Amino acid sequence: MNGRLGILGGLSILGTTGIVVPYSCAAWIASIQRGIDVARAAGLSHVAACTGDLSEKAVVARYGLSEQALLDMGDFVGGTLKYLRRHPVPRLTLCGGFAKFGKLARGLMDLHSKRNSVDFDWLAGRLADLGAGPELVAQARGANTAAQVLGMADAAGLALADHVAELARRAAQEVLEDAPVAVEVLVTDRQGRIVGSAHSPNSWPSPR
Repeated sequence: MNGRLGILGGLSILGTTGIVVPYSCAAWIASIQRGIDVARAAGLSHVAACTGDLSEKAVVARYGLSEQALLDMGDFVGGTLKYLRRHPVPRLTLCGGFAKFGKLARGLMDLHSKRNSVDFDWLAGRLADLGAGPELVAQARGANTAAQVLGMADAAGLALADHVAELARRAAQEVLEDAPVAVEVLVTDRQGRIVGSAHSPNSWPSPR
């Protein structure tokens, strides 16, 4: 993470690999905060907070953002949003998998599977919102994975990923309160492809 934090040149003495992995929640959140500080100091107007490597690659392919604009958010969306509420950046892209952002859409701010699991009843209800029939809703309730529910929605021509992205965007915006941050949510599948999106009604940069 040295380059993202503005540490260039020299030899890292923090480990034999040159890569620092923050193992505690506090250390990880502190790393996110320093990343936001660096982005603001560099005058960046657009940052992306991603849950993992695949989602980060999807954002880079879409916008061509620099290293300093990328925040390794992991599961800590709540800590990321709360810091941005006090230290805003004009545009924020949140990018992550369908299962994790299904949790954010429910208002959960810790996306780790050990602390919050996928709610299949909730996903089934969102399918019903989109017009799914009773049989499909029942199948979703009995699904084994969120990816399976997403596949059911796609097969039925229902934009479930877009719906989840919009609900996740609203949940993020609530945490940000009145901070001047326009939010975009990109939902990816297990292959890292963007399958759903939603953004604030404000102007938004076009993908490259």
